[in-house]
Amino acid sequence: MYIQQAFKSLHEWWRYLVGFIIIFLASQIGSIPLLMAVTFKVMTDGGDIESIQDPNVLMGVLDSNLTLFLMLLSFAVGLLAIYLVVRYLHKQSFVQLTTSRRKTDWGRVFFGFGLITITTLVVTGLDYYSNPEDYVLQFDLVPFAILAVIALIMIPLQTSFEEYLFRGYLMQGIGVLAKNKWLPLVITSVVFGALHLANPEVDKFGNIIMIYYIGTGFFLGIMTLMDEGMELSLGFHAGNNLITALLVTADWTVFKTHSVLKDISEPSTGFDVVAPVFILYPIFLLIMAWRYKWRDWGEKLFGKVEEPIVIAEENTPNSTYIE
Repeated sequence: MYIQQAFKSLHEWWRYLVGFIIIFLASQIGSIPLLMAVTFKVMTDGGDIESIQDPNVLMGVLDSNLTLFLMLLSFAVGLLAIYLVVRYLHKQSFVQLTTSRRKTDWGRVFFGFGLITITTLVVTGLDYYSNPEDYVLQFDLVPFAILAVIALIMIPLQTSFEEYLFRGYLMQGIGVLAKNKWLPLVITSVVFGALHLANPEVDKFGNIIMIYYIGTGFFLGIMTLMDEGMELSLGFHAGNNLITALLVTADWTVFKTHSVLKDISEPSTGFDVVAPVFILYPIFLLIMAWRYKWRDWGEKLFGKVEEPIVIAEENTPNSTYIE
């Protein structure tokens, strides 16, 4: 079992508390370059420093490519902190945080990536063909090439940070402490969604958008528990954010980029928000369940998490875990 992996490392409750604090502080330190760059630009232009407290103003001060890089830098620093915390505070290998398999299954990573990428391209293409007046073609080779380099490097680090924090570190930590699977699934999904409250999409759509964010957290969490590893969620999350940053932007999104298209339509706050959660996500789960032969949904999502029996072999420094 994926959550049981944590029992093979140091898993006292205080380690997860200290580890979470270290990871949080590291990610905040990683955001300092963005704040410094924006503050310097505002002061140079003679603007009001207090205005940068508004996220919309903060994101519009610098060139969008530079803003994207500096914004994603905090996630890269946070991911490094997760690695160090897991490696040295918990004495756990990164593979054990990633999956219950002996090694990371990159085929699963690329399958999750491809599934959402192909779906997004098809849906966006159909919408562009049906409603061309809703889009502006803004492709500019040089800014787009710079965006592509930044996005290909930094966005997988950003999404990996979120996955390793929520579907990895906290999922395992809460699971071994609560001794069940449903509580870490609920907590990590709700907290994951709540952390998106500061996104500009919330101002545009209202609180109904939280159905999408929290629903996405549940979707990624279910995927991780059913597949006994994070590979699918790592690929899916990276594909979703990367193709969005490169393909379509809008004035009301958190990623304001030099993408190929700009959506100028007025988004609806009803069906379009909940459709991915209640239509697309179940279809994706069924596709994955068929491909990877998922069984026993009740046990994998709501079952108990029991510590493996450790049998110390005579004259052997290692122990054998019986699950």
